[in-house]
Amino acid sequence: MATSYDYAPLFRSSVGFDRVFNLLENAQRARSINDWPPYDIVKTGDDSYRISIAVAGFAQDDLDITFQSNLLTVTGKKQEAATEAYLHRGIAGRPFEHRFELADHVRVNGADLKNGLLSVDLVREVPEEMKPRKIAIETAATLEPSAPPAQIEAQKAA
Repeated sequence: MATSYDYAPLFRSSVGFDRVFNLLENAQRARSINDWPPYDIVKTGDDSYRISIAVAGFAQDDLDITFQSNLLTVTGKKQEAATEAYLHRGIAGRPFEHRFELADHVRVNGADLKNGLLSVDLVREVPEEMKPRKIAIETAATLEPSAPPAQIEAQKAA
């Protein structure tokens, strides 16, 4: 049973959150039943993350990692050797594709394949102009004295 949410009331009362609603809709639609191969997402620091995917049996040439406009895609397609005749096949080698929506300012820092785990390191780098900055508060004594206000002279009543 799939549950569908109506975001129309939220659209009416919010401005500038279109991307968030699109992410929610895409997450509902693209969520696959099959989460093979298994993966972990770990926060390794304040602004760093690691995605580890269990890709036992896949070589480096069988894997492809692409990053485009906040979407990280990891695909694997094992090249079969036609001469092998399996008596039992317990290690899955079927093709897969995992998609990860990344937040703004998150970029891929590198990838490593070791002991059957593909690790993709991510880092969030917020631009300097978007970071909070401290504003100095000046007092009246430190401000330059301004010219005295202009006085309007009233005519004397006779």
